[in-house]
Amino acid sequence: MINTMFVPQKQKHIMETPDMGKWELAGYEAALPVTEKSNPITREIDKADPVQIVHLLKECDAEIFQEEDDTLVNYKRLYSASVLQTMMDVTKKVEAILKDPEHSLIILSGCGTSGRLAFLLATSFNKLLKGLHKNPSYAYIIAGGDKAILTSQEASEDNPHLGVEALKRVCAGKKKVLFIGISCGLSAPFIAGQLDFCLNNLDVFTPVLVGFNPVNMARNEIIEGWHLTFRQVAEKMEEVQETRRAFILNPAVGPEGISGSSRMKGGSATKIILESLLLAAHKATSNNKEVTAKNLLDWMKTYEKVHKITYSQGKMIAAMVKQAGTSLEKMGRIYYIGWQTLGVMGIIDASECVPTFGTDFSDVRGFINKGYKEMANREGDLTSRGPEFEISHEDFMKNVLPDVTENDTVVFIFTLDDDLLEIEKLANQVKNKTPNLHAISHVTTGQYVSANIKKTFASVMSMTWPIVFFEYEGFFLQKFQRELSTKWILNAISTGGHILKGKIYFNHMIDLKVSNSKLFRRAVAILQRFTSRSPIICQEALLKSIYETDDLSDEIRNVEISTHTTLAATKFKVVPTALVLLTRNCSVAEAMSRIQAKPVVRETIDRYLTAPGRKRTADQIEMQRDEENE
Repeated sequence: MINTMFVPQKQKHIMETPDMGKWELAGYEAALPVTEKSNPITREIDKADPVQIVHLLKECDAEIFQEEDDTLVNYKRLYSASVLQTMMDVTKKVEAILKDPEHSLIILSGCGTSGRLAFLLATSFNKLLKGLHKNPSYAYIIAGGDKAILTSQEASEDNPHLGVEALKRVCAGKKKVLFIGISCGLSAPFIAGQLDFCLNNLDVFTPVLVGFNPVNMARNEIIEGWHLTFRQVAEKMEEVQETRRAFILNPAVGPEGISGSSRMKGGSATKIILESLLLAAHKATSNNKEVTAKNLLDWMKTYEKVHKITYSQGKMIAAMVKQAGTSLEKMGRIYYIGWQTLGVMGIIDASECVPTFGTDFSDVRGFINKGYKEMANREGDLTSRGPEFEISHEDFMKNVLPDVTENDTVVFIFTLDDDLLEIEKLANQVKNKTPNLHAISHVTTGQYVSANIKKTFASVMSMTWPIVFFEYEGFFLQKFQRELSTKWILNAISTGGHILKGKIYFNHMIDLKVSNSKLFRRAVAILQRFTSRSPIICQEALLKSIYETDDLSDEIRNVEISTHTTLAATKFKVVPTALVLLTRNCSVAEAMSRIQAKPVVRETIDRYLTAPGRKRTADQIEMQRDEENE
């Protein structure tokens, strides 16, 4: 058990954490899991200016570090004793794997953002081992394969059989496997299939589920083409956890700033939890000492510093948000030019914008020095698959820069240990095409950005980090801290930019891509929330929008959701069109025409949802939800 002397009832926080949120009350949006609830903090973020947007996102991210409150629903939180105990148990399993790399393996698996983080963590920890002249002990799986690191491949996450096949390939020949499946909402069928396979083969596998809903809020609909629900798999894991042969790490970190957008807090919390326990295991192995709860708390507390350092630059982040919004409003684009894993963070943020905001892949793009060589992904160079897979600085210079205009925004992301001459040379070439050239520079105490670099960019945001005095793992901790800081900044830039463009209504992504079953259900829920119509009527409106027809055939109504989402993934403004259908009682053609006539989606939706006789203010919607819960 955990030594409770190291787990006080209340932690001494490095940063300020907000008071307990309304979302923790028993009746708040009771039909929704935590990861799908709307966050009261950001309820009217669509009306916020850039400074307010950054402040609201800061408050949301701070909720990750909140502690449980016995007077409320009592969700497990990041610092809860039971969560720390599970982290310690998993850490010991990691140590055992690290001592036998020839016959053992740690696999991190996920879909979408979770899969991209699985890739980043696996490659990073293998580099840590390589620096110690040790063999790699990590592998990653991402639904849709390596192309999903760069582009949205969300349909793949609906298939549990594909998950099992991928797992078998990666772990072939291994005698002991620690499998870490990441599903923020406890919902991805791809991960459910893998966890179930592990549970049926406990002689080889120890499964770990990472997510941010209680098990009783896990997705509970039968998975298409399978025999179980995610909740059934999670409940089975709970039973096995009693014998320490399976583990669930699922602290609540609060609803996302943009409802359901688990790329934000879900991704950040995943990074904090897994990096903390993996680093603790590596340090314990190298020092031949047992991990304690205090060790884990110390690792996690360093991420509170990241939050404090990052958001101390709130005004500069807000300025970049404003510029990003201006570019998007003028049909311009946002480009991230990054070095090393900071370049990976740019690529990850860009890839998430397509499903979240219904954008084209070219609207927000990321590029990295040395391209796929620096990425070190399993499948190697994917450039031949299309322009969306061109990710090197050379690709940017050759194929993108010639078309860059003054409406575009370019953000460089680097440390002062990167090649500053290369950075300056590349930046000067970009500067000839657009004045909107900004930099995020990570520096160590005592380092300073040169005058030449400063004058090259319209603005330079310098994130200053303390000097690392401790062991080799400390270098990686600082690297991970810089990555998380960059993630928070880029999430703010891309989310804030799309808010200013009008892609968000209240704090809901009303122009999402309906590209898998989770997003299909979320789209129906959004329609129901804002129109008060029944789920059946809302689903019919969604299908009419997807198929662009006023008359739904029985064939359309009766096919599997995967058929709907395959078509919907190729369409734009599916949800806004359905909203107009429901509020105007018009034809699909008329709804599409009205949406196309006004490019700012939020304004179009607001026009119809605030028409005379309709209840559409935030307070009225809140009141209506409370009445329904009663």
